[in-house]
Amino acid sequence: MSLEILEPRDVPLGGPRAMSVRRTLPQRSRSLIGAWCFVDHYGPDLVATTGGMTVPPHPHTGLQTVSWLFAGQIDHRDSVGSHVTVRPGELNLMTAGRGVQHSEVSLPQTTLLAGAQLWIALPDNSRHGEAFFERFTPTPFEFAGATISVFLGELLGHVSTARTFSRVVGAQIDLPAHASVEIPSDPSFEHGVLVDTGAAQVNAQPVAWSELAYVPRGSSTLSIRAGETPLRALLIGGEPLGEEIVMWWNFIGRSHEEIVEFRRAWQTDVISDGNEAGRFGRVQGYDGPALPAPELPNVRLRPRA
Repeated sequence: MSLEILEPRDVPLGGPRAMSVRRTLPQRSRSLIGAWCFVDHYGPDLVATTGGMTVPPHPHTGLQTVSWLFAGQIDHRDSVGSHVTVRPGELNLMTAGRGVQHSEVSLPQTTLLAGAQLWIALPDNSRHGEAFFERFTPTPFEFAGATISVFLGELLGHVSTARTFSRVVGAQIDLPAHASVEIPSDPSFEHGVLVDTGAAQVNAQPVAWSELAYVPRGSSTLSIRAGETPLRALLIGGEPLGEEIVMWWNFIGRSHEEIVEFRRAWQTDVISDGNEAGRFGRVQGYDGPALPAPELPNVRLRPRA
């Protein structure tokens, strides 16, 4: 089955003290893989050189943020009262619902930082609820020579307890050099394979470092092979969302007008007034101001299919 290779583009993350990330989703050619709508890949970065991650409080609506680290530690604070350390191999899942804000700062003891930040679009009937935060630590298991950690959904009989609102899967897959694995997959799912270290062949087609391979629906197995060096990859997938979304900055809605209102509420309640009773609440304990929203474009925002 033919793959679509989504190549990364460099994007600054986090305002004036931005670090660089490699973004593969969304792109003009593809906005969603199942309900997954956003993939940033970063590192391995030497923090002494890059300055690490410093992302001031910023808002989200209509989505879940998935934080997954390969190296380093990040301090997470949010407006539902969570204050946790994000570590490698631990899922940190924040459901934004109608609105939330959070900050992300790499900890002083972090010398090497690497990971991925991903978003899942909430279906329309689930996107107006209250925000909440969850953690889940999957137990790695061996399957046909691969080491697999399932952090969302279900794969090979291993189930994550983290709450999702559509049928999705998320897993880390590690393979020794030259090894391969055939993973049974749900033919109703679209899948994506993001290469973190090494290089891969996915269904016999080459996928380079930091590229995201899109696998369409219809296949009951997914073939992954490592190259000359060990492979570490993320597998994401799910049933197509089946809805159009409007996505701008850190907001997901269903219309241009909704996005305009989200931005107005953020600028008015948080940036201007610091009001913690509004849609986004307030992040306690972050030393510094929240991140202002950029200006909206002078055209109507178009839905993504």
